[in-house]
Amino acid sequence: METFLPIVITFIFILAILGIIAGVSNDATNFMSAAVGTKSASYRVVTIIAALGIVIGSLMSNGMMEIARNGVFTPQYFFANEIIYIYLAVMIANLILLDVFNTLGLPTSTSVSLVFELLGATVAIAMIKMHNGTADASLAELINTDKALTMVVGIFLSVAIAFIFGIIVQYITRLIFSFNYLKNLKWKVGIFSGIATTALIYFMLIKGMKGAAFITADMHTWIDTHTWQLLGISFVFLTILMQILYFLKVNVLKLVVLIGTFALAMAFAGNDLVNFIGVPLAGLDTYIEVRRSNVAIDSLSMGSLNTMSAANTIYLVVAGILMAITLLTSKKAKIVLQTSLDLSKQNGGNESFGSSAIARSLVRFTNNMVTAVDNILPAKVKAWIERRFDNREMILEENASFDLIRGSVSIVLASMLIALGTSLKLPLSTTYVTFMVTMGASLADRAWSRESAVYRVTGMFAVIGGWFITAIVAFLICFLIALLFYYGGIVAMIVMIALSVLVIIKNRAKTNKNNETDDLFEQAMNTSDQEILYETLIQHNKQSINELLNISKNIYTDVVSSFIKEDIKTLRKVSNDCRLAKEKMKQLKRKEIMIMRRLDDKMINKNTWFHLSYNCIEQILYALRRICDPCKEYVDNSFTPLDKKYLPEVESLKEKVIWSIDTADITISTSEYSDVDGVMERIKTREDEVVEMSHEQMDRIQHNKENIDLALLYLNIIQESSELITEMRHILRSEAKLNE
Repeated sequence: METFLPIVITFIFILAILGIIAGVSNDATNFMSAAVGTKSASYRVVTIIAALGIVIGSLMSNGMMEIARNGVFTPQYFFANEIIYIYLAVMIANLILLDVFNTLGLPTSTSVSLVFELLGATVAIAMIKMHNGTADASLAELINTDKALTMVVGIFLSVAIAFIFGIIVQYITRLIFSFNYLKNLKWKVGIFSGIATTALIYFMLIKGMKGAAFITADMHTWIDTHTWQLLGISFVFLTILMQILYFLKVNVLKLVVLIGTFALAMAFAGNDLVNFIGVPLAGLDTYIEVRRSNVAIDSLSMGSLNTMSAANTIYLVVAGILMAITLLTSKKAKIVLQTSLDLSKQNGGNESFGSSAIARSLVRFTNNMVTAVDNILPAKVKAWIERRFDNREMILEENASFDLIRGSVSIVLASMLIALGTSLKLPLSTTYVTFMVTMGASLADRAWSRESAVYRVTGMFAVIGGWFITAIVAFLICFLIALLFYYGGIVAMIVMIALSVLVIIKNRAKTNKNNETDDLFEQAMNTSDQEILYETLIQHNKQSINELLNISKNIYTDVVSSFIKEDIKTLRKVSNDCRLAKEKMKQLKRKEIMIMRRLDDKMINKNTWFHLSYNCIEQILYALRRICDPCKEYVDNSFTPLDKKYLPEVESLKEKVIWSIDTADITISTSEYSDVDGVMERIKTREDEVVEMSHEQMDRIQHNKENIDLALLYLNIIQESSELITEMRHILRSEAKLNE
């Protein structure tokens, strides 16, 4: 393996680069959500500020690199080849997981991924060593249980801490400032901004710099000795400076949010850079140790990884620059960012998630608790609190998700918690901390109305559930990959590397195809030009209807084919696809309604046709559900299959439905409505033919002694197919009117 080792290390670094691209895309929401959500600056300016913070923060991550070297396993008990198996397995699993979550538009935790991937691969190799009798210690000693447990507990405990602090700090801050914060900001803004920026300086520069390679021991000692003097001077200076800037008509709160963005990006790079390059650098050190010694790779103990390693500053800077470039160019970052903003925005609108039973129960329980507490509070106290939380006079930037007060609290508090974790060398999840602070602050700010609470709780559970799934899947994938590497050797490594690259290429192609409507929606939300808004609405609507029609065609084809083949597995999948299609329709419709709300009154005559189009889609999805559910139940009960003599008739029926959907799809996608009446007439011909098939089946039921359950089910398929074709005519008429 020694000959192949340089190639393996090279692949690990290539995977690290791809991991940085995927990881930064996912974690952009951590440090950009406050600035983007408050519209403190344009998206481009925010990304530039964050990119600068990342580059500088990368120089302060050196103290976290030990996590990959000895934070999960005890290296002196492992041989060099086993360490390589662990590191390569981690890199492959990490890249696949991050890319999948980015494709789904969900934030996940790179810290959770790293720790559980290392843990999964280590457990696999450790169990093999114990089985082979080559282990010099117990399983608990092979795994660095103390450090691993501390990291795991720290990561998951941060969820509760961040959420609770987010609620408390935001609630107190809102009581002080109220939603109409400009009314009483004059003598509060200096102190508030002074505290916020002093806290950022303390945790970013004083605590955060402890990991920097260029800080000497004497400098550490001086900083520790003069900490309170530095804080006092900073607070007085910054408070006065912020007050002066306020009098000079500078929006100080925006400045605080942007400073916080810079600081949080620094904290992200300082804490999370190990997630991307910690393993490659440790792998490089392993390779150097193999070259330096004359011992065979499968018998060389890697106790050298226990020594402190000052990562080469060049590696840190290059990684920071690559992260910054990724942030500036990534489209996936916008997708993940939108998920957090949707869950924390002050006003209702496009809710990205649906409803769930657990969310409904929790919201109902919370409402009952709030009512109980409200009943025991004195009337004057309740009246005062209500005045402070009266959002009718809320000051909100155009198209902002929340105001500058909440944005400042969220980003400052998250920065403090993350930097504190960095100073303690705990790999706190920046995703965990930032997301939960944001959720806590939005809850305290009463951003979750009765109309949106269920959707947002569902969304929060979806994201948190994704984190826990990440931990389990990361452990299992790395466990299996490490086993494969140990027994499959170089061949297994080559196969897994090739497979991971293929998965990523496939996911990226799928993402680019599905994000066209997201780009149009973003364009509409960032313009006030009525002509552009209208054209964007028409284009968005066209792409949405085309997408939903294609989904409907695939569902219909799968249902009919699976019913004939008695394929219960596919029917169960299609049943779930029907539910997902309905959620997709609701999301697309909400987005277009948000665009329509920005159009002036002269466009109101288009509302009727817009809603009729989506009513047609809803009827199509209902018809598909009414076909799918009875077919699934019938096949699941192993009832008598459809007689083969009906197969040509079923194929003819399917051809008529698919032709009608394709015809409507092509007409809408090309916007060729000049002969729409002729197209509708040709579809009507297919509809009449299907109606005739329905009459024939009724005659069979009346006169032939066939299986009554099967005959009725087949009649249902024909009738619902007729309904599908009917809706193609209606949707063409609506879209033609909408596009006039």
